[in-house]
Order: sequence, then C-alpha cells, then structure tokens
Amino acid sequence: MANYTLTYSESVKGFPSFYSYVPDYMIGMNQYFYSFKGGNLWRHNTNETRNNYYGVQYNSKIKSVFNESPLQNKLFKTLNLESDGAWSATLTTDIQLTGYIESGWFEKKEQSWFAFVRNNGSTGADTTEAEWELRSLNGIGRSTSVSGVSGARSINFANTISIGSILSVGDLLYFSQPPYDTPQFAGKVTNIVQNIKGNTNYIEIDDTVTGVVTPIPIADAYYLFIKDPIAESHGVLGHYCEFELENTSTTATELFAVESDLMKSYP
Repeated sequence: MANYTLTYSESVKGFPSFYSYVPDYMIGMNQYFYSFKGGNLWRHNTNETRNNYYGVQYNSKIKSVFNESPLQNKLFKTLNLESDGAWSATLTTDIQLTGYIESGWFEKKEQSWFAFVRNNGSTGADTTEAEWELRSLNGIGRSTSVSGVSGARSINFANTISIGSILSVGDLLYFSQPPYDTPQFAGKVTNIVQNIKGNTNYIEIDDTVTGVVTPIPIADAYYLFIKDPIAESHGVLGHYCEFELENTSTTATELFAVESDLMKSYP
C-alpha cells in the first residue's frame, strides 16, 4: 500500500489533493511552507522545478470518469484536453481495460489537444476482456493447408473463400480448431494474395511475434482477425469510462477540462 500526504483546504472545506511525498514533519512560517525529511529541512515552492520532492521527481496524475447515460453501452472514441499541453491517458471501462493515448499522439486544434483513443490488448485480444465479441473482430473461413517456415507461414484457402478487403497487413490473425470455440493467436499478417483465377488464395503471417504459443494446425482451422488497434481506432466500449491523465513535465502546466466524443453502441 502506497503512502500519500493528504492536504486540507480551508477555502473549500475539504481535502483537494494527494501528494506522493511523505515528510516527517510540516509547518508553515513567515508565508513559506517547510517540511523535514531524513533530518533535513526543506522549503517548498522556491524554484521552477515542479513535482520534485527530496530529490525525487514525480509525475502529475489526474483520475476521473465519464458517466453520461450510465445505462447505455457506448464507444468512447476521443479525448479533448482543454490544456496548455498534452498529457498521456489510460482509459478503462466495465468491459475493456486497454484504452490508451500517448502524449505525442495529441494534435493541437483550436487551442485544444485532440487524439483518438487506441485499444490494445496483450496480443490484440484478451478473453478476460470479452474482446472476441467486439466489432473490430472479423471472420475469414477454414483453411485448406499451411505451408512455409517459421516467421513466414502461408495460410491457404479454397477459391470459394473470400479473404475480403477489410484484412490489412499488420492485422492480428487467430485460429480455432474443432469445435471452433477457443481462438488462439496465430501471428501478424505480412502479406495478402487473392488471385482466384490464378488459383492462389492465401495469407502470409509472421508467427514468431510475442504471444504465439500453439503451432498452427496443418488444415481445417477456422481463421479470424482483429484490426491493428493503432491504425484502426475503435475506441473503448462500456457503460462508463474511467480515465487517468499523466504529465511528466517539470514546469508549470494547466488543465481546465477533459472531454470525450462518444457514440451509442448498437450491437
């Protein structure tokens, strides 16, 4: 359990902030705030370096929740920061745990910082997060054979199977063996060849990426894929969305408001 310093404000008659530093003793005197730590005396608010206490640099963190229409399932698509700088963000809902935005992904638009929410499970999909039921997952069909070597596998399909135009290089491929109820990670798509007239219809994958555990069966597995979570922004799905913002700056920064574009989910 982490320890924090809790502050009380007379003006609001409440406890507005938690601080990561834990002094041994604190006192206010002559309009300055002093604290003691490890036998040393420190005077606060006397330099331009923010969030540095007793020689340790901390980050600023803010946590809150979007809870509009809590009985409706929604897709939280974007974040908009009314701020003088970009923050990194992580987002969790009652359904998904993997929404995030890196600070460098924010773009400044009309004096606000705007970015799409990305979603990234441990290997593209996590059964504990019910991601197999999300709209970012699409089926292909059963294979006829598997060829190639490790790192360059080819999944071959009959000419009656249409791989389709939704699948792209970089997407994550999964397979399921009979009775087709347990998807397993196959690898990342590296090439797609669809030439029905030329009797070639296959997908090439890299099966050496992190997360591949079970070898691909020779044939008769059912294949499905999930879009690249960075290239395809589906947002995070849930009744509410809890977000945490983090700022690593050592200079003063201001955050006025946080907004999110969302849409009702129609399964």
